[in-house]
Amino acid sequence: MENLKDLLPVEAVRLDVRAADWREAIGAAGRLMVETGATTDEYTREMVANVEENGPYIVIAPGVAFAHSRPSPAVLSTGMSWVRLAEPVEFGHESNDPVTLVVALAAQDSAAHTSAMASLARLLGDPDTAAALAAAPTPQALHAVLAGERPEDGPGKSEPATTSEPIQPRAGSLHKILTVCGNGVGTSLFLKNTLERVLDRWGWSRFVTVEATDTISAKGKASEAVALLTSREIARTLGDVGRPVKVVQDFTSTAEVDAVLRDTYDV
Repeated sequence: MENLKDLLPVEAVRLDVRAADWREAIGAAGRLMVETGATTDEYTREMVANVEENGPYIVIAPGVAFAHSRPSPAVLSTGMSWVRLAEPVEFGHESNDPVTLVVALAAQDSAAHTSAMASLARLLGDPDTAAALAAAPTPQALHAVLAGERPEDGPGKSEPATTSEPIQPRAGSLHKILTVCGNGVGTSLFLKNTLERVLDRWGWSRFVTVEATDTISAKGKASEAVALLTSREIARTLGDVGRPVKVVQDFTSTAEVDAVLRDTYDV
């Protein structure tokens, strides 16, 4: 699997970029992936169309948009780009606007970038690291922050406290939770990684599996799941699937996902 600094070269980082609106912001991130050989211009149009079709669910955390679309012939190799905006822009998200950071992903499949998504989720979910990324004066300095990721989060972060003895699911059978996005390769993987970190801290990883999927597949798989976790926009698209659909506003927040998991299992 590729790691974050492999998928996000320093040449794909731009700071203090000016954009008039969300389309220009995604366009700036798309051009960087074209310049680094990851995509063609068509993929940038596909990322814009994804928001037009599915809404601003890609705004995964306050101030952070994760632009992407489905794997397509416009993706030449799996890659990413990072655009920090000079002035924030509105994407139309109910709680996470305005956006100052656009991270873009072009994926050839859902497997190659799984570890990179886990790394990015940990970095953006750590307040100190997120602040360092926001303050980095140059692309090189920002890339150095990305490369210095810790394997474990330090104390005093936004992680929920764990109990001295892990609580257990009421039933001993293996449970499944679906994380859902429009394409199944971007924000759903991001949320999957955050949820798995919470499950690890609860000691539930052996009892609950997490599967990232897209809206169409989620409707067919819903009967297999205890619950579906997603954004408000995708929840509206899913409608009634016969299982609880839980909305997560900040996909980087283990505290929020912890609360959603407690509500799901009435813990």
